[in-house]
Amino acid sequence: MSAPENSDAPRHLTLAPEAQNQLFLEARTANAFTGEPVPEEQIRAVYELVKYAPTSMNQQPLRMVLVRSAHARERLVTHMTGRNQEKTAKAPLVAVVAADLDFHEELPRLVPFMERPQDIFAEAAPREASATFNTALQVGYFILGIRAAGLAAGPMVGFDHAAVSKEFFGDGRHRAVCVVNIGHPAPDAWTDRLPRLAYEEVVTTV
Repeated sequence: MSAPENSDAPRHLTLAPEAQNQLFLEARTANAFTGEPVPEEQIRAVYELVKYAPTSMNQQPLRMVLVRSAHARERLVTHMTGRNQEKTAKAPLVAVVAADLDFHEELPRLVPFMERPQDIFAEAAPREASATFNTALQVGYFILGIRAAGLAAGPMVGFDHAAVSKEFFGDGRHRAVCVVNIGHPAPDAWTDRLPRLAYEEVVTTV
């Protein structure tokens, strides 16, 4: 594994170099996994860690279905596109992640210091936009949690979102955001790392 472009980075971070490698520098999106199962207890431990991810107003719209049974796997694979079908069929565990578009109903207990916080999201369009954005934040932390557990993740958005939403949630209030394959990476799990933009291309100081 090649060294990071900024070799001075460890001097400016409090995260141990080993953790930097596990979570970022050596972590990759996995395309293939071993047959070793991923127990429920391990995913629960991941959630108990990443549930503290920051979201707007502590809204926590992420909802997840863990696909374990062969029947459910077949239902999901049907709606995946291209090579994602094979990847999803062979992964030890697959998580279907959705945004709860009615997350605002939970806000009174999530932000108890506010009076009727749910009223802020009374209009459907801004509520759905907020649900989708904050679910994406939570997914990012979920992937880091998977890596922290010594597992690899293969997040994908190549699928029929409307069909998967209906197949695995079906109530009209959940919108599928991504599918995440989870497991121990196989020896051939990785492709070459693609380039990243340099700091100077991304950051502007004003």
